Amino acid sequence: MRDAEIIAALAELVDGRPSRGFWKCRKLLRRQGRDWNHKRIYRVYCQMKLNHRRRAKRRLPKRHRVPLYVPRLPDTVWSADFTSDALNNGRRFRTFNVVDDFNRQALHIEIDTSITSMRLVRIFERLRREHGLPQVLRTDNGPEFLGEAFASWAKEAGMAIQYIQPGKPNQNAYIERFNRTYREELLDQHLFTSLDHVREATHWWMIEYNEERPHDALGDMTPMEARQQAARNSSSELSH
Repeated sequence: MRDAEIIAALAELVDGRPSRGFWKCRKLLRRQGRDWNHKRIYRVYCQMKLNHRRRAKRRLPKRHRVPLYVPRLPDTVWSADFTSDALNNGRRFRTFNVVDDFNRQALHIEIDTSITSMRLVRIFERLRREHGLPQVLRTDNGPEFLGEAFASWAKEAGMAIQYIQPGKPNQNAYIERFNRTYREELLDQHLFTSLDHVREATHWWMIEYNEERPHDALGDMTPMEARQQAARNSSSELSH
């Protein structure tokens, strides 16, 4: 079969990632060194019925536009937010996600049935030891972020908290986009039997997301490649 190799490659890319679109698949194939013509790939992609029917876009009510600061260096602004899901037995759990806005890097995902303000302090203490802290943390107005334990700790640690306006998730667009990707590519694709099952799957997904997955907003670099490029540029400027 003439297209057998393309079929096998596409099947591997979308295995467990049914929401992955054509252009993302093509970019991943190019990173693998596959030089097939994009029209040929798309023909096979459609023959495999991987092209999803998309719902018509609905008009949204007008909202007050708030400029979203785009960091020029890593660890300038991080974003954090919660998502929730359920195990196969119906038991609910939460995930606490932290992303570097500069390179979209997933810095941490905490998973448990309950995550309190004090728990956030322990999470960020660990991040400070392993990675350092950002100048600014962007969050919504959830009680965990407003809690005295976390707010006081952040002030003492020199990490400013920027709270978005209530009901304005677009002001925290980086983490909102990340949450959607995490849900579509992992949480919605599997029936988890335990919290440890979620944690293990998330661990491997984060490695792929940070080190293998090209991002449109990063010029098709991975988050780690973008961080490394920023470090090289900084070293070059210092040497001059």
